[in-house]
Amino acid sequence: MNLENAHVNPYSRRVPMIGARGAVCTSQPLAAAAGLAVLRLGGNAVDAAIATAITLTVVEPTSNGIGGDAFALVWDGAKLHGLNASGRAPQALSAELLHARGHATMPRLGWLPVTVPGAPAAWRDLHAKFGRLEFHRLFEAAIYYAHNGFPVTPMLAKNWARATSSYAALTAPEFNAWRETFTIGGRAPRVGEIMRLPDHARTLESIAATNAAAFYDGALAQQLEDFAAQTGGVITAADLRAHQSDWVAPISTNYRGVDVWEIPPNGQGIAGLTALNILEGFDLAAHPRDSADGLHLQLEAMKLGFADALAYVADPTRSDVPTRGLLSKDYAAQRRALISDCALEPTAGRPPRGGTVYLCTADESGMMVSLIQSNYAGFGSGIVVPGTGIALQNRGANFTLEAGHPNQLEPGKRPYHTIIPGFLTRGGQAIGPFGVMGGFMQPQGHLQVVVNTVDYGMNPQAALDAPRWQWLEGKQIELEPEFGAQIAADLEQRGHDVTVQPDAGSFGRGQIIWRDGDALVAATEARTDGQALVF
Repeated sequence: MNLENAHVNPYSRRVPMIGARGAVCTSQPLAAAAGLAVLRLGGNAVDAAIATAITLTVVEPTSNGIGGDAFALVWDGAKLHGLNASGRAPQALSAELLHARGHATMPRLGWLPVTVPGAPAAWRDLHAKFGRLEFHRLFEAAIYYAHNGFPVTPMLAKNWARATSSYAALTAPEFNAWRETFTIGGRAPRVGEIMRLPDHARTLESIAATNAAAFYDGALAQQLEDFAAQTGGVITAADLRAHQSDWVAPISTNYRGVDVWEIPPNGQGIAGLTALNILEGFDLAAHPRDSADGLHLQLEAMKLGFADALAYVADPTRSDVPTRGLLSKDYAAQRRALISDCALEPTAGRPPRGGTVYLCTADESGMMVSLIQSNYAGFGSGIVVPGTGIALQNRGANFTLEAGHPNQLEPGKRPYHTIIPGFLTRGGQAIGPFGVMGGFMQPQGHLQVVVNTVDYGMNPQAALDAPRWQWLEGKQIELEPEFGAQIAADLEQRGHDVTVQPDAGSFGRGQIIWRDGDALVAATEARTDGQALVF
């Protein structure tokens, strides 16, 4: 990265933050401040990441919570480590049960898409391997804000109101605790209004005091089982006791001299890597960044990457995921040959066999963390365990009931997962963490950030602020309005079904920290209430 262009941002007046001793970036200012405070207390980048993640469950509950999942990439100064802390389907949850209850597809709300939460285990396991400060110290800011309250920020208020409206029709008993916990007399909190989550505070105190044992093998686990049994759920305390995170080898591809790293399946990061492999065969920089020619190539590559991911990504312990084949440069060449001047209808190839929050941190020792956690659809399943503040994720909604599909629902299996932390290196040295949260937008956001940086030489702030596109399905795409009517019309002439989408929230929310010599260069973006802090 060249800091000489740090002031150049054609998309906003924002410039990247530059520090030397530490950096924290995330989607909510109070959470970023909590992470920076931990760095100032002598904690390392992992301590800061954990504190930020825990605080986010309080101050941005519309996107993540205690009952969600997490993934992380940790650069220890010399090597990259991957943590898959996603949860598995309960042992009593099966395709047969879904069919017996009258479902032909996976529902998105209620008990049936609930999988075992992995976030508390992620905090515990990251700390056990890399942490410096005492575990309970990392909960202090979150517990304070949950007990004493926090002011609701503008984008948070918007998302909260949207969720409250969509959950208003959920009147079954299992949804009552959500309204009692996360609304004020049935309405969403307003901008600047102080919101308190006392049940959440007590649960965090219990997790902090027991190193998460209370959640997976204690009173909280039993409360979850009892409530499920009373209201139609199948998850049990035994399912929580059986949960474990996995340290995994990150996967990567080299894109024009830069190594782009992701967590392997069951995450969807491989969709972005395969798309980059396809795109590498085109001289993308020959086309202006905001041109129909360049956007068309990116869209077509991304569609093909997604087609393969949706066909093959699953729990690798239960299905034979062809990760090596999907990442093959030869396979990318075969897929690239399908791209023409006209929009294609994407289908999966045959490779050779072989609502989310994101944060990143860095410290002066060289340690850097890319971490993402989520309840999936906003608050998740709509179910909160009474008296605990635990909003349960609906990650199981990404299973399929299609017989024989690699991602078919099975007891004890991890689903196709949308949340993906990213990381860049060059020549074995860290550039740094990055991520773009937001469902199936995430690998698309990763690709666009990499292209903006590698092909178009943007600094981290400009790379995040630049207008985005996203592929939905078939030939359907969405563009942010900033691209302009002419680009939309040019893409339609190529066969794309274009919608100009004014809602910036659907295009993800990203953060970046990259190292340049002794400097840490940090950025967040205007699509969120985010904050990049350095010192």
